[in-house]
Amino acid sequence: MDLLPLITSFLLVFIAELGDKTQITVITLCSKWSRKTVFIGAMLAFLIVDGLSVLIGETLAAFLPFFWIQVVSGTIFMLSGIFTLFSKEVEEEKKTYSCQFTLLSAFALVSLMELGDKTQIMVIALAAQYNMPVPVFVGVMLAFTLITVIGVAIGEILLKKIPQKHMQTITAAIFIIFGILLLLRCFL
Repeated sequence: MDLLPLITSFLLVFIAELGDKTQITVITLCSKWSRKTVFIGAMLAFLIVDGLSVLIGETLAAFLPFFWIQVVSGTIFMLSGIFTLFSKEVEEEKKTYSCQFTLLSAFALVSLMELGDKTQIMVIALAAQYNMPVPVFVGVMLAFTLITVIGVAIGEILLKKIPQKHMQTITAAIFIIFGILLLLRCFL
């Protein structure tokens, strides 16, 4: 078995995702919700979005215009930030959200971050270049697993070092900034 597609996919995606908006999203979600549920939601998003990218290659971009992906993503991030900023009791909030809500929210936010992202385009290109979808997919998922574990760990460390009230403000600010940047990129 030729391991070059797997190794190349792993290294390229891992390097591309370090400090990327998707990893920062995972970190901020972990400061707000269950780390285990955020991890599962993020991995499901990567599995579906990048799995589809591997399977259907360049066709995916034709069905999902980048402009609208950015508009929807930016709006959702801004609304999430505003909601987080004006939430009252952070500790109560963390306890009252159901596992399903947290999972769905993490899945939706990570999916939106990945759609049209440089990593998705890279996955499409790797799948087209190597014409070996299984090794490319395995390499991509291994990279996303490692990046997500790192993001969850960073989120947990930040939560221990930064008071929850401040973490809520930081999380809200990050979401709002991402939303503004995504919308600016659409219209500029």
